[in-house]
Amino acid sequence: MLLYISKRAKIRGFLEGEAKVLGPTRIGPKTVIGNGVIIGYPIRKKVLSLKKPGLEAYDGVSDGSTIGRRCVIRAGSIVYEGAQIGNNVETGHGVLIREKTVIGEWTRIGTYSVIDGNVKIGSKNNIQTGVYIPPGTVIGSNVFMGPYVTVTNDRYPPSPKVSGVIIEDYAAVGSRAILIAGIRVGEGAVIGAGAIVTKDVQARTVVLGVPAKVIMSRKEYDMKQRDYLSQQ
Repeated sequence: MLLYISKRAKIRGFLEGEAKVLGPTRIGPKTVIGNGVIIGYPIRKKVLSLKKPGLEAYDGVSDGSTIGRRCVIRAGSIVYEGAQIGNNVETGHGVLIREKTVIGEWTRIGTYSVIDGNVKIGSKNNIQTGVYIPPGTVIGSNVFMGPYVTVTNDRYPPSPKVSGVIIEDYAAVGSRAILIAGIRVGEGAVIGAGAIVTKDVQARTVVLGVPAKVIMSRKEYDMKQRDYLSQQ
């Protein structure tokens, strides 16, 4: 079955190739759903409850997803039921967005990133390739997350307690940084590449290292950035 569109779905955008849309999904005008994308995939509990799994059965139990206008959901991505994606959101290829995640408008999510359910993400964020965001994470707006950043939510794994990380507006997290469960990254803070952050980061400070420590203020960082750019 190359293309599958639920009779309960309302689609005002464009579907490529083998896209599949399940349940009462809503897709806004001028949104592009790429080849092989699945929208409205049901949660694990529902899949396991089915006597005969398959697209029609998944369609019957799915609560659908909501995707705004002028979005681009690129090939190979999967959006679970209950996800809410705002206007002008763009994903790379092979992105996974799990159930009950909310993503604000103008956010970009890089190829092979995983947003693992029950996550809240604000507007105008730049989340780059291979980022992992677990359940319970809250991300503000205008946040930058470099390639392969890992956010965690369990301080003493494996345990049933979820301790979500909070990243406030205008923060920047460098490539391959690791954020330990339960911390808060303050507004405008910067985390250097490869840092392991084990405790809260105060607003408008810059941290680096293992474990991460304050090395300068955001004001100093911005001055260094301006000097660097002026030399180009």
